[in-house]
Amino acid sequence: MNVPGGGKAHFDLLADYNRWMNGKLYQVVSELTPEQISEHRGAFFGSVLGTLNHIMVGDILWLQRFSCHPACTESLKEVALLPRPSGLDQILFEDFQELKARRSWLDEQICNWIQGLTGEDLDYVLSYRNSRGIPASKNFSALVLHFFNHQTHHRGQVSTLLSQLDKASDVTDLLMLIPDSD
Repeated sequence: MNVPGGGKAHFDLLADYNRWMNGKLYQVVSELTPEQISEHRGAFFGSVLGTLNHIMVGDILWLQRFSCHPACTESLKEVALLPRPSGLDQILFEDFQELKARRSWLDEQICNWIQGLTGEDLDYVLSYRNSRGIPASKNFSALVLHFFNHQTHHRGQVSTLLSQLDKASDVTDLLMLIPDSD
């Protein structure tokens, strides 16, 4: 069972959108001072830095789970070798420039992984354990959709924090990457 409207082309689009939006977002964050980046602003993960780290933690955890899918083992082998984050609020990188470099690398890994998937690969049940060790078995296509939705959700939180600092990014809509139909 694939997610309705969630065919391979949709995931290609979401991977491209993820890379594009992270590039735009990180560019705006680069204009902030280190204090503004790390200042606790009342967000769920505290700061811009905390929220960006959380997105990466979530990405790594999910990609490591996805690496157990037979079609993903090879394409995600480098991510599978990363240390497993110890908590959803773990700060993987205190230094923003290091975080930015790892984000760029991870986004390339994501795009390469998605490019290598086929429609048949999406119709699979993935068994995994969540962060609390509870076993689950869910449709892979739906999990990949969750993976991309999670990023979008928390990037929205970062956008709010940037707005509070009078540093809004311009257009962030997926619509910008959807080609016109003839």
